[in-house]
Parts: sequence; C-alpha cells; structure tokens
Amino acid sequence: MKKLDNIKSIIIIRSGALGDTVYATSILDALKAQYGETTKIDWIGAPSASSLFKHDPRVNQVFIIKHRKFPIYLSLEKRRIISYTKKHPYDLLINLESNGPKFNPLAKAIQATHKIGYPFTEPVLNTNSRHMVEYIKDYFAHVIEEEVLKNSYPKLFGSDYSSSEKKFSLPNKYIVINPSNSHTNRNKINYRAWPAEKWKALIHRLSQEKNLVLIGDKGEESYFDSLKPFNKNVIDLSGKTNLPELISVISHASSIITTDTGPAHIASAVNTLVHCLIGPTNPNSTGPYKTPHNQVDIISKNLDCSPCYYLPHIKTCTDNICMKDISVEDVLQNIQLKL
Repeated sequence: MKKLDNIKSIIIIRSGALGDTVYATSILDALKAQYGETTKIDWIGAPSASSLFKHDPRVNQVFIIKHRKFPIYLSLEKRRIISYTKKHPYDLLINLESNGPKFNPLAKAIQATHKIGYPFTEPVLNTNSRHMVEYIKDYFAHVIEEEVLKNSYPKLFGSDYSSSEKKFSLPNKYIVINPSNSHTNRNKINYRAWPAEKWKALIHRLSQEKNLVLIGDKGEESYFDSLKPFNKNVIDLSGKTNLPELISVISHASSIITTDTGPAHIASAVNTLVHCLIGPTNPNSTGPYKTPHNQVDIISKNLDCSPCYYLPHIKTCTDNICMKDISVEDVLQNIQLKL
C-alpha cells in the first residue's frame, strides 16, 4: 500500500442515483482516517447529493450537475467546476463514475495532483457475488490502509430529530413503510414494485397493533391515494419530508419495510433494521449493505429466473412474479422473526 503524501484536499465524482451515492459514502471515513480529519473533501453529484450531505461534517461543499450527459462545452456547471479547480487545485481526484463520455472529460480537465478511478487507473472487475460497496473500496486499496477500508461503511447524517418529531407529531416507537420506489410513475413494468393491494393489506394488518409512518416522494399522491383509507395509527409523510428529514425519520424508526430503492440504502447506512422485498435485483451486489452494526432482512421468493434486473432476459418479462409471489404473510412472518 502506497500512501499518498500531502493530501489536504480531495474531490469525489459520484453523480448516480440516491443508492449509488449512499454506497460511495463508505469511503469518507476512510479518507479522513487515512489523511487526517482536517482534509477537505468536496463532492460532485446529482441534485439530491446537495441535501444528502447538508448535515454531513465530512463534506466541505457539493458541486451539482443536473445534466450528466451534456459535454463540457454545453454544461455551465461543468465549466464552473473546472474554473474553480484552476484557482483551487486539489491534491486528489477520485472518479467513481464508469460512464466514460459523461465524466471522463471532466475528470481529465479538473486540476488535481493525483487522480484515481476512470480513466486513470485500471477498472476493478465487479461480479454479482460482491457488493457495490466492496467494489468501490477496491479502488482505494493502494492509497488507503486495508484495515481502515475494512472498517469504513456507508454513513449518513440527517437533520435534528427533535424538530422532525415535533413537526410530524411522531410517536416514540414506529415502523417506516416505503411502498413506492423510483419507478412508481413510469408506464413500463415496475419490476421492483410490490403490488399496491398487498401494501394496502400489510398497512391495514400492521397498523392494528403498530404505529406506522409512510414515506414517499412528491408527485406520488395518486399512488398513495390507492392505499387509503389509513387508520389513526398511520402517519402519512409521503411528499412531506425533505431528504435530511427523511434520513432523520428513518434513523429513529424501529425498522423499515421497503423494496430495493433509496430508503432501503438510507436505512442500512443509519443502522435501522431493514426488511427489503427483493425480486429482480441481486441483494448480494446492490441490496442494502450489511455491516457489523446493522440488520438487513431480505424477503425474496428466490425464483430460478431471479436476479435478472441487468440481464437481457428481463425484457421478455411481462409479469414480475418474483415480486407478486411475495405474500403479506411472508412479510409478516419475517418481521415477527426479527422482533
């Protein structure tokens, strides 16, 4: 392992979806441990990254890129980043994006003494048997001590919980229910979704004895209307929380029930027990990340055709039975086993 010298400023490029960004937070503690707590770390990411890191003391500032595909000459955001680095060059650039045309020109143009990741270092071979977090860590094996990397995990910082507790009248103990996902409003088959009628039945059954807090994005009102009516033990926060509040609400829950989507990864990063309904995706590589500090309960039928999410034959799937075959009783039984 070769430790780089005089690393006082670092810039990271990771502009994927929420889950991808959560995975990448696993290196922040490692970088601080390796190069010192005073090391400045900046981040280049999607718009959600700005609020994701709002309360994170490890990240100095976030540069937002709204249009990833725009080349530099069409992207004012990318040109501003390049201009900034000419005045304030970094000691280390880390490019965690593998989409060459989108980010390689930007990574090359940014002023930094050392550069790792695409296209500067050899790509690390990923397989479905290894989680994306481990795949990310492999990039740093030659610049961060092995034991430091080994003990670094995804971690998030939400807003002050007392404010959320008061604002949303949250009970002392509750389960978070996340019935939607990032593909809810798309016209094609939502392969990762659990049927709405099963969510409705689960909410009704659980809310007889438990306090439930429902979460979801703005613009999903019609979907949540299909789950109503709710009884008095259900607090519907769909579309009402910002991302720091959402992190805070999830971090104080006794558990969360969700499909394989952003809140599942948030829960694993704040060490909240996560019951994750998974069908087409591979929990070993892209599911909620298991650590010595959290609990991840995968609920799956493990059909012969699964996982298929990134494989060609998913295009021939006209009925996502891998999710539909998961029953309400399956979920309730798993929850009882974890209580």
